[in-house]
Amino acid sequence: MTQASISIENVTKRFPLKGNSEGVVALENVSLSVAGSEFVALLGPSGCGKSTLLRLIASLETATEGTVAISGEAPRGMATRHALGVAFQDHALLPWLSVRDNIALPFSLANRPIDQQAVGDLLKLVGLEGFAQARPNQLSGGMRQRVSIARALVLSPEVLLLDEPFGALDAVTRRQMNIELQRIWSRQQITTVLVTHSVDEALFLADRILVLSARPGRIVREVVVPFDRPRDPAVMRGKDFHKLVDDLTDALHPDETDAGV
Repeated sequence: MTQASISIENVTKRFPLKGNSEGVVALENVSLSVAGSEFVALLGPSGCGKSTLLRLIASLETATEGTVAISGEAPRGMATRHALGVAFQDHALLPWLSVRDNIALPFSLANRPIDQQAVGDLLKLVGLEGFAQARPNQLSGGMRQRVSIARALVLSPEVLLLDEPFGALDAVTRRQMNIELQRIWSRQQITTVLVTHSVDEALFLADRILVLSARPGRIVREVVVPFDRPRDPAVMRGKDFHKLVDDLTDALHPDETDAGV
C-alpha cells in the first residue's frame, strides 16, 4: 500500500462574512508537512482552524492562498480516486444498513465491486465480527465509531483524516478507543492526521503534535512525541507523559500562563 505525504505551503483560508469585506480569517500563512506513514495530531483552542485545515486536506474546502498537495497531487484528485479515508465525530452511519453494509458502502459510492474479504478483515480488525448484521442503533457509541473508522479504511486509502472521532464519547470509552485506534493504526500505518482537543489523546496516538494558535490559526509549537511504539496504556501514567501534558496544555492557553492563572 502506498503511504502518501502531505505538503501545505503558506496557506491562508478566509470565509466570507456578510457586512465584512475582509471576511473571517480561519488560517493564516500555515505551512506543514506530514511524511508517509506518519501520524500527526493537530491541537488548538476551539475555533482555531484545526478542522478547516483537515477539510483542506480532504478537498472539502479550498485554500484562499497557498497550496495543499498530497504526494504532489491536488487533494481533489485524491478524493476522486477515493484515496482519502475520513472519519468525523458524527459517525454518519446509515441507520437502515447493517454494520457490514455500512462498512461496504464506499465500494458502491466508488462504483467498485464489493470486496467481501476486505470488509470481513476490517470487521475482525475493529473487533466487530460478531456484530456484522447489527444496525447502528444496536451498538454503543464506541462501537459505532469503530464502524466509522473501518468504513474509512475499507478502500485502502493513502491518507486517513480523523476529526475528533471520539469527542462525543465518555472519558473511559474514549481512552479505550484510543487504545483500539493505536492497535488498528499499527497494523496499517497509514499517513494519518488527527484533529483533537485532548492533549492525552494526541500524546498517546501521534508521532508528532502541531499546536495552532487562536484564530487566525498559525502553527506555534511542534512536539515530537518521545514514546516508543507500540505504546502501552501505562505510558499515560508516567511522569514524562504528565510533564508533556502540562507543557502542551500551557501552550494551548499562553495568555492564562502569562497572567499566572
